[in-house]
Amino acid sequence: MSKTALITGASQGLGAAMALRLAKDGFNIAINCRGEYELENGGKQTQKACQDLGVEAECFLCDVSKFEACKEMVAAVKERFGTIDVLVNNAGITKDGLIARMTEDQFDIVTSVNYKSVFNMIRHVTPVMMKQRSGRIINVSSVAGVYGNPGQFNYSATKAGIVGMTLTAAKELGSRNINVNAIAPGFIRTPMTDVLSDAQKKAAESVVALRRFGEPEEVASVVSFLAGPDSSYVSGQVIVIDGAMSM
Repeated sequence: MSKTALITGASQGLGAAMALRLAKDGFNIAINCRGEYELENGGKQTQKACQDLGVEAECFLCDVSKFEACKEMVAAVKERFGTIDVLVNNAGITKDGLIARMTEDQFDIVTSVNYKSVFNMIRHVTPVMMKQRSGRIINVSSVAGVYGNPGQFNYSATKAGIVGMTLTAAKELGSRNINVNAIAPGFIRTPMTDVLSDAQKKAAESVVALRRFGEPEEVASVVSFLAGPDSSYVSGQVIVIDGAMSM
């Protein structure tokens, strides 16, 4: 039976690149889209691109900040593909602002999408993987969660929390042959960074040793490693992918 990877927030950007890379690796792909807009503006294209690589792929609509909705999606993916071998918790948003001006809504929505979604998905996927006695969970954190970033108090908090969940889950689930790791990307060329002005992009590039933004495919290659057989003894790690920005 072919293996299956479920990727949240996979309609565009990093998630879409991860889906395509894992499809190239031979995984069937479950593409999570938040709603109809994401489905029509990226999800269907990602699905077709994966299918063109010779694997099965399907989109699943789900707001991953909702506990019961995640439960239903996991059940649907399991029924459709038979297994869930890899979970990539990629869904995330930003609502930036300085601490002194940040609203409660800015904090709450980022927390629910970026942080609670990881709990929701791990909580519902874990029983599937435990029964299989195998699985890989890959959580997308950020350098902001490892080193902090002014203007991203809410975002940094969620990404730091993901690190804590990763380490604890790795210790709890290791005996069931489930590897849990996190990646912490820096500045990557995605729709999230496309909104930056040219001046902001140049300023960001100036603090990166490689003097450029990373490409989504460069992050996806690390996800491929963590999802594949070569990382069988790698668990509880946070791999920074930032072009030596944070050294």
